[in-house]
Amino acid sequence: MTLLRDHDLAHAFDHASLSYDRLTALNPGYRGDLIRSADRLRLPDGGRGLRVLDLGCGTGASTRALLRAAPLARITAVDASAGMLERARAKRWPPNVRFLHRSAEALRTADRDAGPYDAVFAAYLFRNVTAPGPVLDTVRALLRPGGRLVAHEYTLSGSPAHRALWHAVCRGVIIPAGTLTGDRALYRHLWRSVLDFDTAPAFAARIGRAGFPFVRTAPASGWQTGLVHTFLARTEAP
Repeated sequence: MTLLRDHDLAHAFDHASLSYDRLTALNPGYRGDLIRSADRLRLPDGGRGLRVLDLGCGTGASTRALLRAAPLARITAVDASAGMLERARAKRWPPNVRFLHRSAEALRTADRDAGPYDAVFAAYLFRNVTAPGPVLDTVRALLRPGGRLVAHEYTLSGSPAHRALWHAVCRGVIIPAGTLTGDRALYRHLWRSVLDFDTAPAFAARIGRAGFPFVRTAPASGWQTGLVHTFLARTEAP
């Protein structure tokens, strides 16, 4: 199977946005894991005076997690899918949250005030970009010295058992559910993109090569152990 990329992937997410929140609500721990990952940014004083980027915000679940972790930060949430952003914007948000229609690849040049940021949160993003290395370079360029990155991503541990579990979950639950909503191609993409993406150790190493000398990996809990990891990274302090 050929993975969806760029315009085709954004279009698939546009269509899936109609049912996306309902499907993710069926995933035990989905929102709780996002909240735990956002909390790992450890932003002081509720984020007062800080600028935070939610990169690949989707329908706003990651934005909500960020807002809970840093209610006083100025949060910029971006996504390449107009449909996902439409669902996100339709929800109630305080004035310190704004949404922009941007791809991760174009963010550096598309928005004049696109930085510097004190922190970047990227949930389920890097596996979906054509070239994760350059996007990590962009994130590094957007962060202040000492800035923090948390990436929350489907990344397999490297264990054959976890790879087999991912096959079973996708074939038994994820792809059938996506087929019922008319989004089979997107959820087959999810299945294959995880298999083709870096393992957790390889992605941590990739983050390090992008200019983040401090990288730590934390596995998700519950049934997602070995399938989902949170990567915590920091740039050099001034």
